[in-house]
Parts: sequence; structure tokens; C-alpha cells
Amino acid sequence: MSATNSGIQVRSVQLPAGPDVGKWVMKGYQADIDFANQYTGQIYEERGRGFLAMRGQAVYVPDSGRPVVIGNLQQSADELKAIIKVNDWNQVHIVARGTTIMQILNGAVTSIVVDDDTKNRQLSGLIGFQMHVGEPMKVEFRNIWLKKL
Repeated sequence: MSATNSGIQVRSVQLPAGPDVGKWVMKGYQADIDFANQYTGQIYEERGRGFLAMRGQAVYVPDSGRPVVIGNLQQSADELKAIIKVNDWNQVHIVARGTTIMQILNGAVTSIVVDDDTKNRQLSGLIGFQMHVGEPMKVEFRNIWLKKL
């Protein structure tokens, strides 16, 4: 990963291309990954509600409500940031089961969202790999495994 703002989309939908939306743009949950290590480990909803769980948080989203932090994970946001390998391979697990999305990075749980917002949540959808618009950048993914839970 080099000068990158990226992410892994899950339970997403592809938006129709148009004047304000480029080809291959997706809306949905995203496990954030970025070179500056500012957002890596967070759960974000691309083209939707925005930040759902920051690194180190367990968050509950009530029906038609705003995300509420219900707890902090065992490691602090700064401790979790230290486990992220910049300019190296990282292992990412995303567990999407029922209304819960959990991101695990290099063996540490970095964020959890329980999304009971029936109007906005997605219980199924596409998987995608983001290359953010902007300056030239590079991101690579390998050894991708899917497991139905």
C-alpha cells in the first residue's frame, strides 16, 4: 500500500454511473484502510451514514437512529494503530453475520457495529475493493477467502 486511501466493501450495492458518480462506485459498509493509518480499522458506510465505528469502538445503531458507542474494545485506538503494518501486508478479517459487522486486523478486533437501523442497514450485497479518487496510489490484495457463515 502506497499513498493510499482504500477499503474493503461488504454488503454493498453498485451505484448507477452518472454525472456525479463514476463507474464502479459502491455504497455500503467499508472496512477502512489508508496509508496515513488515520482510518485503518474503522467501519465506514461509503455513500451512506459515514463513520459507524471508529477504531477501538463497539457501536450500536438503533432503528432510525444515530450510532451510539456502547463500549471500547480491549485495546485502545492507539494500541490498535500500532499493530497496523504500513508498507507491508496486513491480514484483514471481516465478519458480517446478521446485523453485526466486525473488523479484525492482524489478529486484533479493531471495530464492531451492531446495526439495527432497518431503513439503512444492508444484510446482503456485493464485495468490493476500493481505490479512492485522488493522487496516484497503489493498493494490493491477495489470498482472498470467502466463507459463508
